[in-house]
Amino acid sequence: MTQTRTHGYLLDPRPTEAGQPFDATAALFDASTFRHFERIGVGPGWRCWEVGAGGPTVLGWLAKRVGPTGRVVGTDLDISRASAAARPPVEVRCHDVSAQEPPGEGFDLVHARLVLSQVTDRDRALRAMVRALRPGGRLLIEDADDALQPLGCPEEHGPAQQLANHVRKGLRALLTERGADPAYGRRLPRLLREAGLAQVEAEAYFPLTAPAAAALETATVQEARDRLVARSLVTSADVDRYLAQLASGTLDLATSPLISAWGRKA
Repeated sequence: MTQTRTHGYLLDPRPTEAGQPFDATAALFDASTFRHFERIGVGPGWRCWEVGAGGPTVLGWLAKRVGPTGRVVGTDLDISRASAAARPPVEVRCHDVSAQEPPGEGFDLVHARLVLSQVTDRDRALRAMVRALRPGGRLLIEDADDALQPLGCPEEHGPAQQLANHVRKGLRALLTERGADPAYGRRLPRLLREAGLAQVEAEAYFPLTAPAAAALETATVQEARDRLVARSLVTSADVDRYLAQLASGTLDLATSPLISAWGRKA
C-alpha cells in the first residue's frame, strides 16, 4: 500500500504477484457474480459497464452473453489485466470512477465488485453509476462487510487460528485508517433505494474454506506487511509464521461476506 495516493482508491490498485489477487478474487466470487447476472437477465444486445474490471473473466462472460450486437465497457485505473478481453464487443478504458464522468450513458447493466469500499468518494461513484443507466437499467453492486464477519478463521481452536485472526484485525485497522467502511456491504440495499432504484434485493455470499481465500490473503498480507509492522499491529515474526501457515493449506480461512445488492432504475 502506498502512503500517498494519486488516485481515488484507498489501496494501490495495480496488480501484484503476477495478478494473483485478481485470479483469487475471480476464483472466489465469479460463480456468484455470474449467477446474479443470469438472475438479472443479461442477454443479447445489452450494453454493460463493468466498473473496476480488474481481470478479464467478468468481461469475457458478459461478452459471450451480450453477443455481437451488445457492448461491454470495462474500466479500471490499471487495465493491464483487463486488456486481455479487449476485443469486440468489449472495450477497455483507463478510468477513475470516483473522480471522472461515466464512460457513456444508456447502459442496461452497471456492475462493480469490491470497488466502492475501496474508493475515496463512494457517494460520487455510486451516483455516477446510477446516472449511467438507462431507464429500466439494472445496477449490481457487490462489496464486502468486514464488520459482519471479521475473523480470518471463524473456528478459533488453536494458536494458528488465533494468529490468523490477529493479522486480519491488523489489516482491517489499516483499511479503516485510510477511510474504508468495514460495514459498507450491509448499507448497500438502503443506498440503492436512496439513489432512486426500485425492486432492490440483496444477498450475502460467504466462502468458509477455499484455496483461493488463502491465495488472496497471502497477496494482501505481503502487500501490507511493511505498514502492519510499522504501525506495530503485528510483528515481522507474526507475518512470517502466518505466511507459512497459509502456505501449508491447513487453515480453514474465511472471507468477509460479499454483499450483492441490485435494483432497477425507475
